[in-house]
Amino acid sequence: MQTSYRPYPQQQVAPQRTPHSAGQRRGGIGPMMSSGPHHQVPLTQAQIAQQQQAAAMQVETAKRRSRKPTDKNLPDNIDDCTIGDMAARYRDLRDFERRLDATMTRKRLDIVDSVNRSVKRWKTLRIWITNTAEDQVWQGNSLSADTFDFSSNQEPTYRVKIEGRLLEDDDDVGQDDKSEDSKANSDDPDRMEEDPKPKATKTPKYRFSHFFKALSVDFPSSRKGIDQPVEWKKPEARAGPSSNLPAAADFDELTFKRCGDENIHITINLHRHEEPERYALSQELEDIVDMSEATRQETVMGIWEYIKLMGLQEDEEKRNFRCDDLLKKAINVDAGSIPKLNEYITPQLKPLPPVKLPYTLRLDEEFHKDPQPTVYDVRVAVDDPLREKMLSFLSNAGYANMLKEAATLDEQLATIIQAIHVSKAKHAFLASLSEDPTTFVRDWLSSQKRDLDVIMGESMRGVGEEASGDEWRKGGKDSVWSTINARESVTVLLSKQPIQPPR
Repeated sequence: MQTSYRPYPQQQVAPQRTPHSAGQRRGGIGPMMSSGPHHQVPLTQAQIAQQQQAAAMQVETAKRRSRKPTDKNLPDNIDDCTIGDMAARYRDLRDFERRLDATMTRKRLDIVDSVNRSVKRWKTLRIWITNTAEDQVWQGNSLSADTFDFSSNQEPTYRVKIEGRLLEDDDDVGQDDKSEDSKANSDDPDRMEEDPKPKATKTPKYRFSHFFKALSVDFPSSRKGIDQPVEWKKPEARAGPSSNLPAAADFDELTFKRCGDENIHITINLHRHEEPERYALSQELEDIVDMSEATRQETVMGIWEYIKLMGLQEDEEKRNFRCDDLLKKAINVDAGSIPKLNEYITPQLKPLPPVKLPYTLRLDEEFHKDPQPTVYDVRVAVDDPLREKMLSFLSNAGYANMLKEAATLDEQLATIIQAIHVSKAKHAFLASLSEDPTTFVRDWLSSQKRDLDVIMGESMRGVGEEASGDEWRKGGKDSVWSTINARESVTVLLSKQPIQPPR
């Protein structure tokens, strides 16, 4: 029995591919593209005219820009042609403007440098830790004699509140004033109590959650598994033009509730959040930079200053340095390169340990008769208060408008100075003409004719009687042959086509 095969439909059989010839389109996967170069669509007459018009406008704009006057200096001997000391006052104003521009530029560069360096200022963050007790045995949970229910479903609990506030510079003064007022009121028992004066409240710029990226609470080892862990981590900032934190990460106090009826010792761990991040340095690195905690940039700069102080740079290649015994222990290399300092110090940088705040959780009746919070002061780094003002100064929208206005005034001033130069030239011309008209006109006509002949290439300077002058025989950089007129004459003479002799 012969094996039968299912025939495929004839329309699905792929035709045999013919050899590809130039000029034909090749089939297959992908778009159909010609093998030769792609010719652009020819432009219409309107598009060509529009391009020519745009090019002509660019050329005309460049010509106007080149003809725009820029000189703002008065011509020489202008004081003899003016009334009063106006020219001297103008020069004084010009000198004052130069000094003012230099001062403003230097101050602006100083502000930019201060903003980029991100100078920090240390302040005190005061933290209060308190706890309350609920449904404890001593809080009146005794059974009533009139009831027949001797069971209770209420479980003793407690709440711990962690609150932080950044102290301002005048907080101590305010506390002293408050204590003096309370003392005065206590001395006079018959004095009527007055309502406290409302103080102007303002939203603090830095809140408790701003300085920490995580918080955790360690319970005693004997209670592990009984108390649920307490952990908080700061979420990432929202993407977009405003990098504000969500509401869950912007707070001044944190409260958690747990079950319990006995006093225990807990430890609150606060993991610091700093920008730029600061690290704990190894002991070897600390001996060089003289800091136990520093940012990466501060560490690199400290090592660089140590290299310069000890003269460890190579004589030929200043980017390389040698290591003495102390530096070798810190970065673990015998010799290195200054651009690689960031790599050398990476193994020596460790994350800062968390701030540990021990707290005794009291649930007894004696403590809650007069509960007192546990207070800690933590040093934190904040931005320089002047940095925000400096940023607003640098990003001021009116500065660009002021520069445009100043540029417009400079253009107007240059135009006026150009007119003064023209008026000074006219004044000198007419003054010379009034002193000796005959000689002036003869010399002026002779000078104009000689210049016209030189420009046209019909004659050269120094031909005839004037060729015997010393100034025409003198060569060198300061001679008349290096002037613009001489160069123009030579250019015109060389550009002329030589006359072909008749054959």
